[in-house]
Amino acid sequence: MDIRVNDILEMKKQHPCGGKSFLVLRSGMDFRLRCTTCGREVMVARVKAEKNIKKVTRPETEEN
Repeated sequence: MDIRVNDILEMKKQHPCGGKSFLVLRSGMDFRLRCTTCGREVMVARVKAEKNIKKVTRPETEEN
């Protein structure tokens, strides 16, 4: 999967705070994600995270 920094991931399962969307802060063998609802950061193994992703939203970039 092509996951980049600043992508918003919508997961199948909720974070304990009730939010389902996470901001990608770091990608590699594992992801550092920030919950967009409460702001808590978590490290998740890439394999585990990719199984849990429902939708990827990429911010629009301006190119001149």
